[in-house]
Amino acid sequence: MDQLPKLRWQCRRGTKELDLLLQHYLATGYLSADAEEKALFLALLELEDDDLLGVLMGQLRLKYPQFTPFIQL
Repeated sequence: MDQLPKLRWQCRRGTKELDLLLQHYLATGYLSADAEEKALFLALLELEDDDLLGVLMGQLRLKYPQFTPFIQL
């Protein structure tokens, strides 16, 4: 569980929308997620803020199809 503080820090982005979405998932879904879902979340955190927001809002599905199952959650 010592990874959580690092993840909380990574969830703090440049926009309030991203902060709220990412921190909400971290607080409500991450701990109960399976390994595949956790890996997808970590991969999402690697995206630039503009791309990340587009993916989470469903606007960049074709550019990042690997995240579609995660976004549907």
